[in-house]
Amino acid sequence: MHVLRLCSVFEPPPSALLGRGVRFDPIGGMQNHAAQLSRALDGLGVRQTVVTTRPPDAPALARLGRHGRVVRLGLPVAALRQGYAAAAWLRAPGLGDGTDLVHVHLGEDPAVLPVARHVAAHAGAPLVVTVHARAHGGPLRALGTRLERHGLGRADAVIALTESTRDALAADGVPDERLHVVPSGIGAEFRTGLGTPELGEPVMPERIPTPRIGYVGRLTRRKGVDVLLRAFALLRDATDAHLVIVGDGPERSRLQRLASRLGIDGRTHFLGFVPHDYVPRVLRELTVLALPSRREETGSVLPEAMHARVPVVATRTGGVPELVEHRRGGLLVSPENPHELAAALRELLESRALARAVTVAARRRVDDRTWDRLVHRVMDVYEGVLPAREPEPEPAVPDTAADVG
Repeated sequence: MHVLRLCSVFEPPPSALLGRGVRFDPIGGMQNHAAQLSRALDGLGVRQTVVTTRPPDAPALARLGRHGRVVRLGLPVAALRQGYAAAAWLRAPGLGDGTDLVHVHLGEDPAVLPVARHVAAHAGAPLVVTVHARAHGGPLRALGTRLERHGLGRADAVIALTESTRDALAADGVPDERLHVVPSGIGAEFRTGLGTPELGEPVMPERIPTPRIGYVGRLTRRKGVDVLLRAFALLRDATDAHLVIVGDGPERSRLQRLASRLGIDGRTHFLGFVPHDYVPRVLRELTVLALPSRREETGSVLPEAMHARVPVVATRTGGVPELVEHRRGGLLVSPENPHELAAALRELLESRALARAVTVAARRRVDDRTWDRLVHRVMDVYEGVLPAREPEPEPAVPDTAADVG
């Protein structure tokens, strides 16, 4: 089987996490999901061509496991997705020659859907769409919504990460028989060790005292890190904790200025991007993980933290409540509410019994949510849309009597 995977962002190589590359915003849930799925499929022998954008300092062509390749298109600049959609429209059909199936990952970039349909039509291949995020807000919302509905309505199969997204897609008219739910999973790095940093400096500098409240993810408004900073400021006189922000993105400078205005910059540490292989070690060095998103499916770091037995405070949004049962798998709070977030963080920092109880329940909840298992659910989706193969003809049986005659 040859799969052509289209995603406007994909896990970057380590070279793109240094210098100019860090501002391209290359790390996030969709990137990690697509990369983990691609590696799991490679382990099953599936040949893949991943077509994605090209962050600064990333090569245009790279190997993917034993059977695949990553093709990066567009200008290596951190603006306007580098004209990726136009470049993919022109190049991807040729890259898709011999493709059996096109799989597109839909984030906040609905332009990938018409590109995917164009490639699938050229290849005469079925189209599978995984929905990571849907069109929200902004001047292009109406156009994005139209592109999304048009593209999803013509897909052969649509994969949602959560039941709530599946229900919303069904309400928008996607036929029920085409809808599937396959969540984000936990990669092999969480079962094989803590990760070994190679960039020279430890992931969590020893100068950062404990307890440590952590955030791991992109620095965009949707992630609500500004709400976390305001919540942390409310804890100033109640705890000696430090706040660790792991990640980068377009909001970093604004968030650093906000930390300074709130008077918490001395106890707030912006560590920047780290490769995803380091995340297990980062999580195990945190006391509490906060996920203050305004909107979220579940985010890849949430099940990873639950697997790593890190107590979690997350906002009650999207598919998060499907994974986290309040006061069992973690604590849930309302979005945009720094006071509620601060109270939940304080409770987990002060009650070791509660922290231990939620981590035990959380680990049980995600124990089977690993990519070596989830990949077979994706393969079932693929096999459900691929045309049935003609059975091999049975070898002719010699006519013994004729042979004797």
